Amino acid sequence: MISTKGRYAIRVMIDLAEHDNGSYIPLKDIAARQEISKKYLEIIVKDMVAGGLIKGASGKGGGYKLLRKPEEYTVGEILELLEGPLATVACLSDGASPCPRAAACKTLPLWEEYDRLTHEFFYGKRLSDLVGNMTGK
Repeated sequence: MISTKGRYAIRVMIDLAEHDNGSYIPLKDIAARQEISKKYLEIIVKDMVAGGLIKGASGKGGGYKLLRKPEEYTVGEILELLEGPLATVACLSDGASPCPRAAACKTLPLWEEYDRLTHEFFYGKRLSDLVGNMTGK
């Protein structure tokens, strides 16, 4: 399940893309438009800055902005930064120990296909695909 942290990060990225005028966008403005607590967004944007998705500046004229063009971001990279790996089951996670039952596991092909579909779906969607298309919260 995708948490509010991951969902809100996508909303922040959409907001930054839609309101990009070359200047930093104050977090209070994003919070107001998205109807999300500024305090909660502070936690999220800190991770986004550390992860190299956005750039922040403090003080007068400060705020946040994208580091790249919207078409250069995938939804998958945003979600993985905030949520961790998108692996659908533990045995398919990066760095997982080999499962001793893998050769006999009747469900492994199912999980591999689901994992592949999930990855292709989120990495196949770009931030630019979502800009201007936000219908709900």
